[in-house]
Amino acid sequence: MSKYFDDLETRSPQDRDEDLFRELPQQIARAQSLPGYNQSLKGVEAGTIRAIGDLADLPVLRKSDLVGAQGAAAPFGGLTTHPASGFAHVFQSPGPIYEPGGNSHDWWRMGRFLHACGVGPGDIVQNCFGYHLTPAGMIFENGARAVGATVLPAGTGQTELQARAAADLGSTAYAGTPDYLKTILDKADEMGLSLKITKAAVGGGALFPSLRQEYADRGISCLQCYATADLGNIAYESEAQEGLIVDEGVIVEIVTPGTGDPVAPGEVGEVVVTTLNPDYPLIRFGTGDLSALMDGPSPCGRTNLRIKGWMGRADQTTKIKGMFVRPEQVAALVARHDEISRARVIASREGERDVMTVKIEADGGEPENYAGSVADVLKMKGTIEIVARGSLPNDGKVIEDQRSYD
Repeated sequence: MSKYFDDLETRSPQDRDEDLFRELPQQIARAQSLPGYNQSLKGVEAGTIRAIGDLADLPVLRKSDLVGAQGAAAPFGGLTTHPASGFAHVFQSPGPIYEPGGNSHDWWRMGRFLHACGVGPGDIVQNCFGYHLTPAGMIFENGARAVGATVLPAGTGQTELQARAAADLGSTAYAGTPDYLKTILDKADEMGLSLKITKAAVGGGALFPSLRQEYADRGISCLQCYATADLGNIAYESEAQEGLIVDEGVIVEIVTPGTGDPVAPGEVGEVVVTTLNPDYPLIRFGTGDLSALMDGPSPCGRTNLRIKGWMGRADQTTKIKGMFVRPEQVAALVARHDEISRARVIASREGERDVMTVKIEADGGEPENYAGSVADVLKMKGTIEIVARGSLPNDGKVIEDQRSYD
């Protein structure tokens, strides 16, 4: 098995810049031909956008813009080069936001990350990302196919069955959120099952150092990637475990949050991504995530830019248990019940698991009365606490992340 997925990973910076010089104007022109970009890219000379620095004059496309565009021109806001029927898959993420998906070779570019994890022919990947409506399951399945691995489409939940399947089939690799693998391993121990998992490709949440070490102690090499439903893979870890290497199919900028202005090298800012995917040419898509560029190439030999990884959110949108919780969802929860004056979602950790607590300001009542609404609106279950009116901090926050990332 070759160390690298392809020759693109080890290009010289000069060769990468020359390739971008050719590809970026074509992608800008492609986007300009789409109705969703009629106004935002109007008057832009595509041939002048040839390097990362040239993108700074273009507007940032944000999630809120995407939702608005999709409301005006369903389902993809006029931002794709094919109609919905022209894609292999269509997905619905919380919002709702609709995303297209392809089944061509490495459409989401996840194969590059799985290859870096050592996954390839002969491996059986237990894919524990969700297959229901949201795209994560198919993103990783497409990547596994690109590296020649076999996939067990396990999805989420049913931990006892997951452990049994891993033992019976001899799963050698895991794909899923960082903490769910521990749940499977603990269940297997409880059931007296011996598992063969030695590789883990994780995403959808923070990989805490203590959890990575626990996996290492069990003989499992665990690496993480940074990906979104809209963009696919953005950056990924290699065996060097020194930052995340930017994928070869995207352009990453770090900008001052709330603006499109690049920050000084090394400063923390919002991750803004331009994808070179011809089917879905997102230009300067604001992720809402914070990170910073790192100096120099990775010791592993891959030469693209590196980022420090996820360093928080530029807005209050927070990922809990692998799912985003957005301020508008909290507002929808409050709007469902006349007796609720305010609500606050708190993300914390219990052992190596994410915990969501929903504090609701109301005049009495039982937490169970709101369990259905919380699960329906926030798309997951959590602990519900009823607190007195006026007791929540008056700081404008509706989502609070209390987890430590040190």
